[in-house]
Amino acid sequence: MATGGGLSCNRRGEVDESPCWRSCRPCFFLPVRPLSRLFRGKFLAGLREALERGEVRLPERLQDGQARQAWLAAMSAQEWVVYSKPPSAGPEVVLKYLARYTYRVAMSNQRLIHASEDEVTFTWKDYRANGKQKVMTLPVEEFARRFLQHVLPSGFVRIRHYGLLANRGREEKLSQCRKLLAQATTAQAMAAVQPAATEEAHRCRVCGQGVMVVVELLPRQFAEVGEAPAEANAPAEVDSS
Repeated sequence: MATGGGLSCNRRGEVDESPCWRSCRPCFFLPVRPLSRLFRGKFLAGLREALERGEVRLPERLQDGQARQAWLAAMSAQEWVVYSKPPSAGPEVVLKYLARYTYRVAMSNQRLIHASEDEVTFTWKDYRANGKQKVMTLPVEEFARRFLQHVLPSGFVRIRHYGLLANRGREEKLSQCRKLLAQATTAQAMAAVQPAATEEAHRCRVCGQGVMVVVELLPRQFAEVGEAPAEANAPAEVDSS
């Protein structure tokens, strides 16, 4: 998991001695260019390991060691294209989907209807039919195959934390972030209180909704019988709601 901002750093990636909070741009999460280079490095590193173990066979022209290394070097120098887009159903749906795999794997016990030595019956949601719940029965071997596809290999974890959430120095960095964000929130709240207090002072005493604002002072021309003469500059209020 990654955050939507971080502490200010120098060009070497070291956190400043007196850091400030740097938010990411609105509607921006992952930098596409660093993401493409990271994917390229991970992919080529895995390819090299597979070649060393003999799990991947290259064409005849790349069987020579020098030719293979030149080909890999050219692949490393080439800019890769990584396409990322916002989730079609919104980030809430993605988080809800990923949360299911945080502490459990693939299927809960509530979905199991029946199990025997030969078959397993369980419920599933058909998202093509607006999430309608259906029942499926599979042979034990096929059910085990599908279930084991959700089990991570040895050495892998379901969630990796980067940046501020990484284990190294996490408590110290998070405490700095909370302090900086609290200061920014307090400043914003104080700035919002002043106009709110002014608006409340001019709230309409009749409806309680509109705000009465003095726009002009008008003299009173006539007075009712028996009424004392009015002051010349009585304020005229207008409901701005």
